[in-house]
Amino acid sequence: MTLRADAPASSATEVRRFGRSQRWVHRVTAALMGVCVVTAACLYIPQFAELVGRRELVVRVHEWAGLALPVPLLAGLASRAFRADLGFLNRFGPHDRVWLRAALRRDKRRASRPAGKFNAGQKVYASWIAGATLVMLGTGLLMWFTHLTPLMWRTSATFVHDWLALTIGIVLAGHIGMALGDPEARRGLRTGSVSKEWARHEHSLWHPQNHNHQGDHPGEG
Repeated sequence: MTLRADAPASSATEVRRFGRSQRWVHRVTAALMGVCVVTAACLYIPQFAELVGRRELVVRVHEWAGLALPVPLLAGLASRAFRADLGFLNRFGPHDRVWLRAALRRDKRRASRPAGKFNAGQKVYASWIAGATLVMLGTGLLMWFTHLTPLMWRTSATFVHDWLALTIGIVLAGHIGMALGDPEARRGLRTGSVSKEWARHEHSLWHPQNHNHQGDHPGEG
């Protein structure tokens, strides 16, 4: 790629990782998930419930935020770049199995953790949180429309909803903790660009210049 003489110096050391659509979907989804987690805490932790009060309002905010959770993703499907990223997240290759084995062995050497645009851990997290969100949405609807289902269904839905909510909270805390430990990854989600050095170090199989700056390793599949 030939740089113009008046091009910013940073363009020679950075690559585009995410477009506007991917960043928008992530931010709105994160905000809605945050509202769900905070309102759930206010509903189930007595100290928070006493501090906030207005339980009926908190319940309504929790319900509508939960219903809205799939909306950003569905809207993002209008973006070709976002659909491409979903394809990469949903595609596991041999190098992902190598990455997972290294993670289980706590082998932190980058050479033992090959990754395309997304590493295997990110792919597992994305799949798990998507499935968990659908389960939470389904059980939440059963709890909301109580007159449509038998008591046993509602009781089971409440049990699953409550315990899965706790699990999601723990997983999200781990996700946020890992993000806090990687400022360059956060910058990629904030500005869309990352340094070439970070990309080579963390995602050695990702070659964005070969795929209009949005691609992944061609062998991943």
